[in-house]
Amino acid sequence: MDARNEFLTLALAKNVLRFGQFTLKSGRLSPYFFNAGGIDSGAALAALGRGYAAALTASGVDYDMLFGPAYKGIALAAATAIALGDRDVPFAYNRKEAKDHGEGGTIVGAPLRGRVVIVDDVISAGTSVRESAALIRAHGATPCAVLIALDRQERGEGARSAAQEVSDTLGIPVIALADLSHLLAFAAGHPELAAYLPALRAYRATYGVD
Repeated sequence: MDARNEFLTLALAKNVLRFGQFTLKSGRLSPYFFNAGGIDSGAALAALGRGYAAALTASGVDYDMLFGPAYKGIALAAATAIALGDRDVPFAYNRKEAKDHGEGGTIVGAPLRGRVVIVDDVISAGTSVRESAALIRAHGATPCAVLIALDRQERGEGARSAAQEVSDTLGIPVIALADLSHLLAFAAGHPELAAYLPALRAYRATYGVD
């Protein structure tokens, strides 16, 4: 099983990926919903980390370290660093509030240096990613890519998707473990999901981007 199918199988088994009718923050009615917060066990997190590591390696992006935005990105960056076992990759994450005791500051882990990959679950409005990129630059490092689990490949407020807008604005690639195209192919290969295919295809036809 390749990394994408392993990821989607895991997401389905852990109820991270659900099918039905869901109201998104945008107000759209979506035939599926993804929430990486459902990855709540060591084995599941290890499997997701392997998927992230495979996607990052396959991308060919040159990087020096990983950064996980608080809060979901913290575990994801750590799991990815562990899964990149053939290379000892430093990682860091931020606190939402600065400590005024101990070591202080907002950054925990390795110092932000060199080319940094931002690791998160999804890109909705892109706010977290943009804030992370600004934080990385403020510490003298360079954001070089964004690594996410699922790219919904749907339009934002304009003609571009949120991932495309982030990539254009920051000038760096967005690497996704899977996207809506992979989800459609996955559903087509699983008879128990066949009933959801018409709604998925209709949603893509209405809101999808290339």
